[in-house]
Amino acid sequence: GAEGSTLMSYFSKNQIQALKPKITFSTLRDLQCPVLQSNDLQGKPEESCSTEELFEWLGAVLNQVSLDNKSSSFLSTYCCPEPNTVVEKAFLCTITGFIIPEKIMQLLEQLCCYFGEPKLAHWLTLTVHGFADSPVSWRESEHGFHKGGENLYNFVIFRNLDYWLHMAVGAHDDCPP
Repeated sequence: GAEGSTLMSYFSKNQIQALKPKITFSTLRDLQCPVLQSNDLQGKPEESCSTEELFEWLGAVLNQVSLDNKSSSFLSTYCCPEPNTVVEKAFLCTITGFIIPEKIMQLLEQLCCYFGEPKLAHWLTLTVHGFADSPVSWRESEHGFHKGGENLYNFVIFRNLDYWLHMAVGAHDDCPP
């Protein structure tokens, strides 16, 4: 009786807290960004960077790794791929929690507003991570945690609404079709 109702109130209160996503915003100033061409996935020397170079750069930016290739850095000597351009202000928003696909579609639509005036972004990106130790990934297979628990996809959307889609999963996982 009383024990059951106490338990129910505990779970309902904590489930509500667990389902409420945590949102953080930051502004990155004078950020070195790769130059991208929507129709050129492989990149061209001195013209544009490849999808792989972009994906690696994104990992560095999202993990707040310095991009200036200082030999004194014990953490990373990574530098932004060539060709690149310095963006005066880049906006980074991180949402942590359980987010349904419909909300991700809404986020993509809202992000596309950055292509309009006065913002006029050239491209933008949305990365969706599954939890590293999630029991499922894509298709019918269990998600293999093994070493890193990779389980993510990333959209790069261009002003002309072309887009690139990166997918990353662990070596023992099924990749989506």
